[in-house]
Amino acid sequence: MIKDLTKEEILEIYNTPLLELITKAAEVHQKFHKTGEVQVSSLLSIKTGGCPEDCSYCPQAARYHTEVKVHKLMSVEEVSVCADNAKNGGASRMCLGAAWREVRDNKDFDKVLDMVKTINSKGLEVCATLGMVTEDQAKRLAEAGLYAYNHNIDTSEENYNNIISTRTFDDRLTTIKNVRKAGLTVCSGGIIGMGESAADRIGMLYTLSLLRPQPESVPINALVAVEGTPLEEQPPVPIWDMVRMIATARIVLPKTSVRLSAGRLSMSMEGQALCFLAGANSIFAGDKLLTTPNPKYNEDMEMFKILGLTPKKAFADKPVEVITD
Repeated sequence: MIKDLTKEEILEIYNTPLLELITKAAEVHQKFHKTGEVQVSSLLSIKTGGCPEDCSYCPQAARYHTEVKVHKLMSVEEVSVCADNAKNGGASRMCLGAAWREVRDNKDFDKVLDMVKTINSKGLEVCATLGMVTEDQAKRLAEAGLYAYNHNIDTSEENYNNIISTRTFDDRLTTIKNVRKAGLTVCSGGIIGMGESAADRIGMLYTLSLLRPQPESVPINALVAVEGTPLEEQPPVPIWDMVRMIATARIVLPKTSVRLSAGRLSMSMEGQALCFLAGANSIFAGDKLLTTPNPKYNEDMEMFKILGLTPKKAFADKPVEVITD
């Protein structure tokens, strides 16, 4: 049984001297996970730009003047080809991202359901991040074969309104509850480097730690500051902050896959190696994460070879626990 930690206890973990923190996190990782095994996902933007929300970090918001070009929803055939390429590149999960505020019951959603069925038939886990969903919509996605739903909480509840005003923190949690009730696995994390305090980073992990079950996947993203967004002037996240955050997440969320996500392109192989040592056991591979650059598949596979890492097979985990209350 997982013990609830207080914010003070999580802060104490976060402030542990770095090498000691990495060692402790590695011990937790070895207890709950197969050492050297890393889950590889591919992330595809199936509908790009034109989003009505005002997330300060996002170049896809219609109100910001960025270089992101608006593209309508891809066809099922186009997505099928991308899924084949992802599988051939070593991915076991395909993640579909659409720049929507929420899912609407229309032909576009029907097309997404067909995408899920098509990718699932190829033996890949399918994840989607489509904005807010109702319980019924989540159930339809599950029936189509969706394995996971991503809905990040982004930051602490206290800092949330400084980053986003077009939907509330509770809206985020409601979507996560709807996803869980549908029997889907939950992928939910956040971003560091947005000007938040250490207390905000701890607050984000605290909220995630109280979810029951805890999320099966928690992405830790380093902000990629994009010109034209309100956060364009934010300095790059130091690698030591990323390692510290990964290690703390591993200890606080012992059974969760901690995903080393956005920002990897600016990290050295040595920096990423420390993140894997500290408990990261999931990455996005491929040259783009929605609209931001990412290391290429062959570069990642070369890194895996050097570090002795093995891609995790699809559907290797136990079925998700369904929440009914």
